[in-house]
Amino acid sequence: MDQGSIDRILKQVSGGEDEIQQLQKALLDYLDENTETDASLVFSRKFYIAQWFRDTTMETEKAIKSQKDEDSSEGTHHAKDVETTGQIMHRAESRKKFLRSIIKTAPSQFSTLKMNSDTVDYEDACLIVRYLASMRPFAQSFDIYLTQ
Repeated sequence: MDQGSIDRILKQVSGGEDEIQQLQKALLDYLDENTETDASLVFSRKFYIAQWFRDTTMETEKAIKSQKDEDSSEGTHHAKDVETTGQIMHRAESRKKFLRSIIKTAPSQFSTLKMNSDTVDYEDACLIVRYLASMRPFAQSFDIYLTQ
């Protein structure tokens, strides 16, 4: 991965969101901007929104399950684990809120909300997709599967 390019894209995309959310917004801006030239990008945009929403929901469920498992196995409650779970829940809720706002916004209205339409080009969009894909659980555990 070209971390320098990712950092450049993050600097160009304004917003107080976390890194993942900024990259998602940049990719959705690019897809929305180019839907007139390629109709399949409409499907891609909807697919990514749905996948990211599902990933956020799964991350939240795993955090809750791991907290319940730790509580039942140890019988004690660790403040650090609760804080970590709380942070995961807060981050997940902010991502869900972001995705819901995009879902509620019609594509034509989304174009007017863009800060800078020239932020991401095709190569940057491909890099963002690869970067976001590398954050998925399967991609992170792929080396383990190959080793086994």
